[in-house]
Amino acid sequence: MTKGNFFHLHLHTEFSLLDGAIRIDELPAKLIELGQSGCAITDHGRLHGYVRFYEAMKEAGLKPIIGCEMYVASTSMKERPPKEQEKASHIVLLAQNAQGFKNLCKLVSLSHLEGFHYVPRVDDALLEQHAEGLIALSGCMKGAVARSIVEHRYQEAEQTAAFYRDLFGKENYFIELQLNGVEDQPRVNEELVKIADRIGVGVVATNDCHYLN
Repeated sequence: MTKGNFFHLHLHTEFSLLDGAIRIDELPAKLIELGQSGCAITDHGRLHGYVRFYEAMKEAGLKPIIGCEMYVASTSMKERPPKEQEKASHIVLLAQNAQGFKNLCKLVSLSHLEGFHYVPRVDDALLEQHAEGLIALSGCMKGAVARSIVEHRYQEAEQTAAFYRDLFGKENYFIELQLNGVEDQPRVNEELVKIADRIGVGVVATNDCHYLN
């Protein structure tokens, strides 16, 4: 986590099993120490921690945003390909209002009940049905846009970003930029900025937090 007037929109807590290590009970004090006014919770494929997160943030006078980093199936969420062929990508969804929260809950529930295959998955068709009230971020290096750039498939990356822009709406889809020490990240960021400019969407800086310090 970083100091200054910065609002984390991509953050994993202890409820991102085998991945996040941020304890919700310790998070508000760290945000206050860093002079930050709030943050989002975006655990992988689940909302189990949102009540504890919301209550802890409100008690500390901080702004909570409820979100989730979803797994998006490479084809249909109903298909069950061999593990080595399943390339589920990541996308960050943030609830901007009550309808968005309802849709987020619906997506997470269906990802477990109907789309679970190694991980809880949605697909583009389901996202389209439940996009209202949600803000989408393009995700980390495992996001569909960034992954295409890593693999030098630049036209595909731009087409994917334009697809999600149209799905969520131009004002509700953002290209996510990170600075995390990953070798390819600077090159990917350069291409992401170009794509955002060409398709007319905003960019947002995130840190994909997994640790408190």
